[in-house]
Amino acid sequence: MKVSVILPAAGLGTRMGRIMDKAADAAAPAGTSRKQFMLLDGSPILIHTLRKFAASSRVSEIIVALRQEDIEWFQELLAKERWPKPVRLVEGGDSRQQSVENALAALDADVDLVAVHDAVRPFIEPELIGKVIDEAASSGAAIVGIVPVDTVKQVHLHKIRQTISRERLVLAQTPQVFRLELLKRAYQRARADGFTGTDESSLVERLEELEVSVVAGSDRNIKITKPADMELARLFLAQETARA
Repeated sequence: MKVSVILPAAGLGTRMGRIMDKAADAAAPAGTSRKQFMLLDGSPILIHTLRKFAASSRVSEIIVALRQEDIEWFQELLAKERWPKPVRLVEGGDSRQQSVENALAALDADVDLVAVHDAVRPFIEPELIGKVIDEAASSGAAIVGIVPVDTVKQVHLHKIRQTISRERLVLAQTPQVFRLELLKRAYQRARADGFTGTDESSLVERLEELEVSVVAGSDRNIKITKPADMELARLFLAQETARA
């Protein structure tokens, strides 16, 4: 089975706000504050994420969608390591949805499954990659998700309207894995309708052809989106290094 992984990494990362490590200038163009290029133990977060999928025996290739101005220098960065499987760079778009669609257009027709993963989730575990791929191979569509631990309230104008039961809720993570033809049709439908989704699953759900399965995720599979997340990321990386 041929499994292609798409890492959309063309975002501007405005929530991160500022460079957390002055050494980041050595990894990316001067002055950038984009979270995917922040340094974590000397390497950009995106490189750490790439390494996880490159090490997976279930993955056939990796496609990274970048801003056009980042492709040349990032290709040079890639060349400094030996990658056990193909890593290709494509030009991304102004939105995550456009970046993924551009990457989909670059895939060969013989791809069976496509896994889309947030570029700034570098602590995805090999076992979880395998589980969500297996589920998608069986059902056609699967995502990783975790049950919220906090009580969830629906509010309007700062007033609580109701308390929502957590038993039927999950917080969506990535990877999100789908049959290639299914995901392509979902993107075509979204473009035709002018619909913008929050993740790949939200596009596939609109087709109403099948139910998207959920595989139990991990609290370690964090998405680094704000400065405080970097402290937790450094802790997780130190733990991984100690186990290696």
